Parts: sequence; structure tokens; C-alpha cells
Amino acid sequence: MATPLLKVENLSVDLEKNRILDNISFEVNPGETLALIGPNGAGKSVLFRTLLGMHPYQGKIKWGPNVRIGYVPQRFSVEPDLPITVGEFLNLRSGKRRGIIAEIEALGFTKEILQDRLGVLSGGQQQRVLIAWALLDHPDLLLFDEPTAGVDIAGGETVYSLLHKLQQERNMTTIIISHELQVVFQHATKVLCINQSTVCYGPPKTALTGEILSKLFRVEMEHHKEHHRD
Repeated sequence: MATPLLKVENLSVDLEKNRILDNISFEVNPGETLALIGPNGAGKSVLFRTLLGMHPYQGKIKWGPNVRIGYVPQRFSVEPDLPITVGEFLNLRSGKRRGIIAEIEALGFTKEILQDRLGVLSGGQQQRVLIAWALLDHPDLLLFDEPTAGVDIAGGETVYSLLHKLQQERNMTTIIISHELQVVFQHATKVLCINQSTVCYGPPKTALTGEILSKLFRVEMEHHKEHHRD
């Protein structure tokens, strides 16, 4: 049996005396894609930041030997007139032009985009550049915080299809925060649904039962109503 790249046991996080995550356990094996889902405010981004060492916690986080971690944040806002090109941005991560070109082309661009200003790219293009940035460090595990947030439908489909292609070609291991159930069923090996504590965990087709989905969407609707009252 393969050694997990990441094993989390009984993880709890308190922020400002509030319990945000309570007794979360899961593991991610090489080549797997774990989808992390749950209603807004469930603690998904807090879980990511905890894995990245940004929050104190109780419990155990066990990484495999010498695991390199890549992280693609949820939003990447760049002013259109910011005087930095794609090439200059990626060069901040790696000075190896050949490697930069290889990752850019793997994400569906031609090398000419390196001359374009980062701020004039569409949301989907900027997200793909961010993925290239993360890949330049040759990570063993990639964390994606809603990789298509703020991206139009066509751009989102492109991002997910490219992620799936890279996962297949490189046997990449990924954890993806997503609100899109179609993405979860199409691309995830396992799903972890949280709402402070674990709601369900396992293969999507068995873990996401009708009862779980009904409960998940009911919580989401209640959260939406609570935050949109007159």
C-alpha cells in the first residue's frame, strides 16, 4: 500500500475562541484528487491555510517524506495597467526560461503570451498562469482553492480540463475546494464534505448520497438567506 502524501488525524482549529474545524480526519495518496466541499463558512479555506502552516491547530498533520506543496489561491486580481508581463511574473518563481515555456505550453498557451501584460489577461487565463507558477516548483501535492472562482463558464471548463490532463499525464496529487458537484463526480477520487466537522468522506459515488446532498444544499440555502436579509 502506498504511503499517504498527507494524513490528517483529529484536526481541530479555534480562531478568536471560535471552533472553526472540529475533529477532521482524512488522507491523500499519490495520484489521488480529493475534492473538498461544504457550504460557505464551513471552514474549507481555513483547512487549507492550516495545512500551509498559517493557523495553530490540535491533532496531527503528517506529510510524506520531502513532500513539496504547491498552492493556487482562490482569486488573483491584477490591475490592468500593472507594468509586469507574464514572463516577468513567472521569472520571479524560476529563472529557467525553458521550464517556464514548458509549463506555459502545458497549460494551453504559446510562448508569445510571456510578452503580454498580466493585467490584461482574462480571469481564466490568469488562473492558468497561476497554475503554471505553482507547477514551476515541481510540487508533489497541489492545493487549489476554488480554481474557477470569478472565471466564466468556458474559462472554468478549460481550467478543469487542463487540470485533469495534467493529473493523468503527471500522476499529480491534488486537493481542490469546489462548489461544483459535476467537477467532484468527474475528477475526484475522494470527496471530503465538511461543515465545521466531517459530513461525509469517501468516493463521491458512495459518499454523496441523496440525504447528504439534500442536507448540504439546505445548509447552503439557509446560509444564503441569513446573509441576504433586508
